[in-house]
Amino acid sequence: MLYAILSEDVANSLEIRSKARPSHLARLEQLKNKGRLILAGPHPAIDSLEPGIAGFTGSLVIAEFPSLEEAQKWADADPYKETGVYSKVMVKPFKKVLP
Repeated sequence: MLYAILSEDVANSLEIRSKARPSHLARLEQLKNKGRLILAGPHPAIDSLEPGIAGFTGSLVIAEFPSLEEAQKWADADPYKETGVYSKVMVKPFKKVLP
């Protein structure tokens, strides 16, 4: 089943986010290589694809997991959560309808 992982950053997260980014992306690449990643990306803090020093306010990952428990376990082990980038992480079942 698909799950949406919605995460919110702490204020002024850009510096710690930048440091943890390589390990965060490596985990996403693993999901992608297994064919389980549907989409992933950050939420820019301003209306721009390149927010610069404004940074980001959180992230969205939609991926396939065997269960909600496994999706939550994966989300809890994210380097962004472990290093304090995320203040909140919510995992919810997701039903893709379109496209």
